[in-house]
Amino acid sequence: QFPVIDEAAAAAAAAEKAAEKAADAKNADPTKFVAKKSKAQAKAGTAAYQWEIMKASGIEDSEIPPFADSYHWLDYFPPLAKRDVTSMGCQVDWRRSFITTDKNPFYDSFVRWQFNTLRKIGKVIKAKRMAVFSPLDGQPCADHDRASGEGVGVQEYTLIKMAVYPECLVGELAALAGKKVFLAAATLRPETMYGQTNCWVLPDGDYGAFQMADGDVLVVCDRAARNLSYQEHTSAPGEVNKLLGFKGTALMGCAVKSPLAVLERIYCLPMMTILMGKGTGVVTSVPSDSPDDFMALGDLKAKPALRQKFGVLDEWVLPFDVVPCVHIPEFGDACAPVVCEQLKIKSQNEKVKLEEAKHRTYLKGFTDGIMLLGAFKGEPVKVVKPKIKAMLIAEGSALVYSEPEKVVMSRSGDECVVALTDQWYLEYGEEAWRARADRCLASMNTYHPEARRAFEHTLGWLRQWACSRSFGLGTRVPWDPQYLIESLSDSTVYMAYYTVAHLLQRGDMYGASPGPVGPEALTDEVWDAAFLGVALPASSTFPAALLDEMKAEFNFWYPFDLRVSGKDLIQNHLTFAIYNHTAIWEGDESKWPKSFRTNGHLLLNGEKMSKSTGNFKTLKQTIEEYSADAMRFALADAGDTIEDANFVDETANAAILRMTKELVWIEEMLSETAKGNLRTTAKEHPFADRVFANAINTAIEAAREHFENMMFREALKSGYYDLQSARDAYRLMCGGDAGMRADLAARYVDVSTLLLAPFCPHTCEHVWSTLLGRPGTVTKAGFPVGDAPDKVLTAASKYLDEMVSTIRKGIAKAVAPPKKKGPGPPPAAKTCHCVNVFISEQFGGWQEVCLGILAETFDAAAGTFPPVAEILDAVKGSSLAAQADFKNVMKMVMPFIKFKMDETGVVGAGALSLRLVFDEAAILTENMGYILRVCGLQALGVFSAAAKGSEVEAAIAGGTKADQATPGAPGMHYVVAASDDPDLSKMSL
Repeated sequence: QFPVIDEAAAAAAAAEKAAEKAADAKNADPTKFVAKKSKAQAKAGTAAYQWEIMKASGIEDSEIPPFADSYHWLDYFPPLAKRDVTSMGCQVDWRRSFITTDKNPFYDSFVRWQFNTLRKIGKVIKAKRMAVFSPLDGQPCADHDRASGEGVGVQEYTLIKMAVYPECLVGELAALAGKKVFLAAATLRPETMYGQTNCWVLPDGDYGAFQMADGDVLVVCDRAARNLSYQEHTSAPGEVNKLLGFKGTALMGCAVKSPLAVLERIYCLPMMTILMGKGTGVVTSVPSDSPDDFMALGDLKAKPALRQKFGVLDEWVLPFDVVPCVHIPEFGDACAPVVCEQLKIKSQNEKVKLEEAKHRTYLKGFTDGIMLLGAFKGEPVKVVKPKIKAMLIAEGSALVYSEPEKVVMSRSGDECVVALTDQWYLEYGEEAWRARADRCLASMNTYHPEARRAFEHTLGWLRQWACSRSFGLGTRVPWDPQYLIESLSDSTVYMAYYTVAHLLQRGDMYGASPGPVGPEALTDEVWDAAFLGVALPASSTFPAALLDEMKAEFNFWYPFDLRVSGKDLIQNHLTFAIYNHTAIWEGDESKWPKSFRTNGHLLLNGEKMSKSTGNFKTLKQTIEEYSADAMRFALADAGDTIEDANFVDETANAAILRMTKELVWIEEMLSETAKGNLRTTAKEHPFADRVFANAINTAIEAAREHFENMMFREALKSGYYDLQSARDAYRLMCGGDAGMRADLAARYVDVSTLLLAPFCPHTCEHVWSTLLGRPGTVTKAGFPVGDAPDKVLTAASKYLDEMVSTIRKGIAKAVAPPKKKGPGPPPAAKTCHCVNVFISEQFGGWQEVCLGILAETFDAAAGTFPPVAEILDAVKGSSLAAQADFKNVMKMVMPFIKFKMDETGVVGAGALSLRLVFDEAAILTENMGYILRVCGLQALGVFSAAAKGSEVEAAIAGGTKADQATPGAPGMHYVVAASDDPDLSKMSL
């Protein structure tokens, strides 16, 4: 069976692991994997885990062994993907589907043309550059080759060589006597080396002495030595000559001469916060400019017990004071002591405060700093920083050293390094090319501001990109076939290939079936003619009719309007797409991309999907469990933003029940309509009819907007949940289904079906074709059309809903029995059959002033207000400021202004009038029957708050402040009586 795991194989793998070296990167056949895994390792490694993953994915044991051939993956999974996507109900033009890599000779030809074109215009070069590299795989490790660390780049340091005085090579270091030994510290701030007072090591850290190619011995940690070995500093790539290993304690008190340092002799001291996973483990100390160094040195000076603990002699520490080297106007000649004093930092253990101190000083040191020492005294740091670095390197006092910004693990299980690799690079970041990419992005729709910021950030840092690899699947570099084009670089303009794939491959995704021409006929000249409009040479035998079809298809579909992808690809593939389009179609901006819609990953029930934990579902499994429509419904409901979406099983189950219930209701309504049991006139419930018709129009408009913005969760809310809620409210206002108007019920069924169709096409097709008997299919019926929503009617309907809720709550409070005190019978039960409403017809007082200010400052053309702070300043400068209770008024001003600004955004400038945009009294009077019925009342009185009469007097006597009513917030008087007295005339508070 495959794989076979036994103890002998595992033991053999362990024995071989230490002795094996990186694979030869220049294999004759780059499609063969040549990593440092022996057969024994392959048997005992991750194969069993992959086997289990495949079984969990539904693949039978007998089907798994062929996956040892990488091309089998291409044969096996694409047809299954096509099957499952079809089962979802997705409408796909499968004629245009294709396999990438050289498995498809037509696409292979297209990618060769792409890279030949890029090279011809100078966008691909051969150079030695630092790149994240997998020693196990023997090639650069691009983002898609990583198990972790996607997006992590190269961090370059200046490696300062601090010469160890020979007399210090004693004890554990005695074996190094007679050699040129240097403590090597990685720094990002070489300009501060003038102010060194000591250097730091981690007492418990593991260090080694490593001999470089030039004979120098560098003291660093093993990880740093491994990185250096791939940067042409050792005798051979990947070879580490470790002379000696020891703990950091062996270096305590070691005296060194550091380049540029004013002090001739500084000592190695202990620091407990050094991270061995970053840098070399040796750290320079500049207490004038580093808050960490200042506090650590101060602790050693102030605490004899701490010095004694690590065997630190007084003469190594006490004589050394801050050496100012950079002047920052805000902080003086030594910024670290000043900032530590400002933040009241007492110890090197106050990490949060120290981080804040660094945040305040480091950037200022670069942007505002002036050198106080050395050959560049008096010059700005931002100008001389690279000069100082170059000077140190030129005189042999420093090296360029690079490592990954964070830990990067390859998919082979190898921790990556940074290697100086001689290979092919794309010249991303080149000034003119970058300018075109910026211009392209500025014209694109990215749908979310977070996505645009991510693109801008990527364009800011992206530079030369290694576009070749030594093995794997893909297209060979046309002019250097020992390499393959890496997987993130060979799919950046393939949107153009979609336009012609069906003409060349005739629906065969592999390009294996005979077509109108063979792949060999697709020369660079043919692709130039099809995509760039260049005339074919007269000698070409390519069919003219086919070329004309290819041109027509490309020019019809391009530029592509939308590319949907994962947010993790912004930092590579999608930004590459912008760069490549602006290079290949440099002279034709009409072919540049129009929009990218990026989304997050998909969680399952709030947790990351992972086959190793069992928390995952395949498309096939989910469709079989919930049905395609319920799955699509739950996916739409999972989330819209660039953040991760969350597929919830309960949502899918609820969707099944909800859609089933809706189908039953539709069938019943169609039956009742056919029998003539629904009303056909508008006189019974005219307001309810208008509101429901308007709600349907509102749903159409809102759903269209959300669909256009690809906000599918919001579209589902507007076109399904909100529309159903409006239908249910309409039924309630009409007294049940029979009270609904037949034509409006039918309109609802039509519109709700069309709005739900993008999510649940199978269910909606059943409604459209079977239940409604409409010709054609629902997916071709088009988007529903409605009148412009009446925002005033929407506001009036909302007011009515809120009034009903207010009355219900008020009745419940009015009839609630008081708390029983002491013995005796309980108080008599009360009832409320009458409510009197006192309406204010217009705003007055401070509200009138605020509305006047809002109306004056509102820009009707732009539909905007000035900043709220400006509006509040205007209020403070108004007549209200003279009022004695102005402070109390201002507490109410802000909420009122915010409410009116929001209302203006919905209904327009009419919201700034002193009167409401609708007639409160008319709304309540027209719907009095509905209010009485749903609130259990016998009478509802509607009065002006300014009127005089017994009702107003009774309300005031009962504590209702009718005179304080404002438009939209009437005064309410609940008339209550003993529950056994039905005579309304006797009711009182």
